[in-house]
Amino acid sequence: MSDNVGATPVGATPVIDGNEPAEETTRVAEEMELREVGEAERGSAPDEVVIAISPAFGDQLKRQTLTGIPHAAIMRELLAGIEEEGIKARVIRVWRTSDLAFIGHDGTKLSGSGIAISIQSRGTTLIHQRDLVPLNNLELFPQAPNLDLPTYRTIARNAARYAKGDHPTPVSQWNDPMSRPKWQAISSVYHIRETGFVKKGAKPVELEVTIKEPDAASHAAEGAR
Repeated sequence: MSDNVGATPVGATPVIDGNEPAEETTRVAEEMELREVGEAERGSAPDEVVIAISPAFGDQLKRQTLTGIPHAAIMRELLAGIEEEGIKARVIRVWRTSDLAFIGHDGTKLSGSGIAISIQSRGTTLIHQRDLVPLNNLELFPQAPNLDLPTYRTIARNAARYAKGDHPTPVSQWNDPMSRPKWQAISSVYHIRETGFVKKGAKPVELEVTIKEPDAASHAAEGAR
């Protein structure tokens, strides 16, 4: 995946009901297929980082964050950032909860390095480590509206550095005091919707990720606009 370059989403209005992909974003963003390949087992490779995704990430809730960034584009950046540091990525889905901290904590228990990235459908993410309690973590990114694709890639690179035993400088975050009042309502609804996909007691599953490039026809249609 050496040519991983994130797609820039068109400014689409977030829509949170229904499962079909958002037309405005998928015209220019990659499509992603997530195939379950069995129950996720604990890894033994010390050079891996687990990407633990929430129950609805990638194939529900319009397949985009609350600001309209396609989940496929985010996944592409996470995989690329980890690879750039010479570390392997493994993707799992955590079904039992929609809580970001507990998704990440579950991921660390399955990661060979003990390092995991967790991400929710709305875009919030964190980096977690196995020997930390669930509500503690290495780096937390709670304001999804302030995260862009380059930031997700940098988050992944930092996760890989932690896996190598490094002590990277935490990823800088832009703090917008108006973000919370502007996005709180839609963020809450997003989380409620995602929680509806939780399967209590279900084990995490291993995922095979396929990211497809936009087809030529889509590019042509976009260019004609």
